[in-house]
Amino acid sequence: MKNDVLKSEIGEVLRTSGAHADFEKAIKGFPVEDAGKRPKGVPWSAWQLLEHMRFTQADILEYVTTPDYTEKKWPEDYWPKSPGPPSEDAWAKTIRAIRRDRKKLLALLDESDPLKPIKFANNKTLLREILLIVDHDAYHLGELVLLRRLLGNWK
Repeated sequence: MKNDVLKSEIGEVLRTSGAHADFEKAIKGFPVEDAGKRPKGVPWSAWQLLEHMRFTQADILEYVTTPDYTEKKWPEDYWPKSPGPPSEDAWAKTIRAIRRDRKKLLALLDESDPLKPIKFANNKTLLREILLIVDHDAYHLGELVLLRRLLGNWK
């Protein structure tokens, strides 16, 4: 019973925002032509933030599901080189990949005990790794919203 409540609460946090803009709100209506822009003093673009979120979420998903996981190199494996997407299609693919991997995490949560240590993942729990994703995404979504404000495309 307690695990069902815990799973429900974690799932809700993965799907919605609560007190701030969630992923869907943060990207809604984002003009792709602004995806590579970095206002003065801002070290990253919207493309770099989204790709970083995608890389990180995919990496954590792989970490908790793959016994022969290979650790990536920081920071080169977690940030795109280019400030802008190579195409509008690349932007759309990144958004779809974030959504797809989020669904995989929700399915994994549904079929697993979120408190059970994962032996091949240094005994970390799924709960810890999902909380890491939620925290990480909230941080970068805040940056994305601020970037949108600076670019004048946030309503």
